[in-house]
Amino acid sequence: MCSWPNDVGILAIEVTFPSQYVNQSELEQYDGASTGKYTIGLGQNNMGFCSDREDINSIYLTVVQKLMENHNIKPAEIGRLEVGTETIIDKSKSVKTVLMQLFEPHGVTDIEGIDTTNACYGGTAALFNSVSWVESSAWNGRYALAVCGDIAIYAKGSARPTGGAGAIAMLIGPNAPLVLDRGTRATYVKHAYDFYKPDLTSEYPVVDGKLSIQCYLGALDKCYQLYCKNVNKKSNIQVDLNYFDAVVFHTPFCKLVQKSLARLALNDYVQTPSGQRQEKFPGLEKFENVKLEESYFDRDVEKAFMAFSKEAFTKQTSPSLLIARQVGNMYTPSLYSGLVSLLISKDISKLAGNKIGLFSYGSGLASTLFSITVTKNYSGDSALHRLVSGLSNVKTLLAQRVKVEPSKFEATLELRQKNSHAAPYEPTGSVESFFPGTYYLTKIDEAHRRFYDRIPVAQNGHV
Repeated sequence: MCSWPNDVGILAIEVTFPSQYVNQSELEQYDGASTGKYTIGLGQNNMGFCSDREDINSIYLTVVQKLMENHNIKPAEIGRLEVGTETIIDKSKSVKTVLMQLFEPHGVTDIEGIDTTNACYGGTAALFNSVSWVESSAWNGRYALAVCGDIAIYAKGSARPTGGAGAIAMLIGPNAPLVLDRGTRATYVKHAYDFYKPDLTSEYPVVDGKLSIQCYLGALDKCYQLYCKNVNKKSNIQVDLNYFDAVVFHTPFCKLVQKSLARLALNDYVQTPSGQRQEKFPGLEKFENVKLEESYFDRDVEKAFMAFSKEAFTKQTSPSLLIARQVGNMYTPSLYSGLVSLLISKDISKLAGNKIGLFSYGSGLASTLFSITVTKNYSGDSALHRLVSGLSNVKTLLAQRVKVEPSKFEATLELRQKNSHAAPYEPTGSVESFFPGTYYLTKIDEAHRRFYDRIPVAQNGHV
């Protein structure tokens, strides 16, 4: 009789982000925006960005090699490699095939998986596919590797300060310290033109900002309602915000995440029988007749439920925004940078046994609310201790980044746009500030073939 492997989930995580950033306060002044528009209005402090030495292939090569080296994973131990990205530089050739350069020299070519694309949701699809493979009859006992990464940049205008860049690699297998809960996740998919990239000659998307927020919040409503039903059906538990020790969201910008947690509180309010609302939600009696589908841009509702859920936000969600505030929106890795931020912001003893809710959203649109249960064992030789210890240099790397003037930031983005898909092309950006172990683009030949080199690894071996 067949059975699933036990506790399938995330065994290790690696993250990479650009070594340069622009300060959002300085960008406000440079753009002539009102003071606080980017920092308070969006909730952002800094924004990472890539030079013309970096592309989607280089950041993936960096993060995958980091995970393999830092966690002593042999190439032959990987049996599936799933990529999620919306940064497309070739309409046919996948990023996964580029990553095979890390495995072929070791004689390893029997690795399943390929790229998945749907805006910011591709990384979640890669994670789910990896977990499903480990739990399937196709599993051959090896690890899966789910990788998500993007370079998020916008045309000059109101959306530009919501950019960012980075990549996350997750090692998937049984007996994991972060276990994906089975039979409870909730998905909502529909057709929408809130954000899309129809111009294949440009890195810039077409964005309907208001529609995008409405789609995001509407998808959150649907996923949360279905997740609650699924948990109740499986375990006979009534879910509300208190069910989770932490809630992590895809983060287009940090202010939206605070509004999103308040949105879950609003859902709890609507689902609570009228006679019980005053006790559970004191001071919110005026919203007795609120309708979710009519409240996306109701400022009174928004302010009231943000105030009501302020304590919950501080405890359950704010710790997950550490990287997002400093780097910006990574697109597909955004949700998982939130998970990393949570893991490095809480004491390991307080992480053990936690139930973490995660909301993934990709425009167009696809979304899922799922949950992870953290193992209770956090001893010095435990899988959880190894996972968290492997992230010990994230804050150090954030602090070591180089701040760049807004004018240089703008010039860099203009250079990238001008030479998007150019061939032949030789990058001009400096690599002096790149972190040890970073891959970078050396040239694109006349046939659009790309070539890479790597910054030497630090002497202590950690990259």
